[in-house]
Amino acid sequence: MKLAKVTGTITATAKESRLVGSKLLLVDMIDAKGKTLAQGDVAVDCTGAGVGDTVLVTTGSAARMADGQSTLPIDLSIIAIVDRVSTS
Repeated sequence: MKLAKVTGTITATAKESRLVGSKLLLVDMIDAKGKTLAQGDVAVDCTGAGVGDTVLVTTGSAARMADGQSTLPIDLSIIAIVDRVSTS
């Protein structure tokens, strides 16, 4: 899992039929202090996240395990909305 910040929404009226009804969000990967590490990834949202939320994402084949998405052509899923990050 990785931390990310939701920075926008994606609207795609023409898409793979199994993605119809899926919410697509634009995310930037961040570190524990909130510093941007990579920008502009698209994730399927399983949690009801919105712009400005810090989220946990999972990638690769694990991304398809969330919310019964095993047959979807995705490689990045939002699986949790983060309430707080604490570091020592």
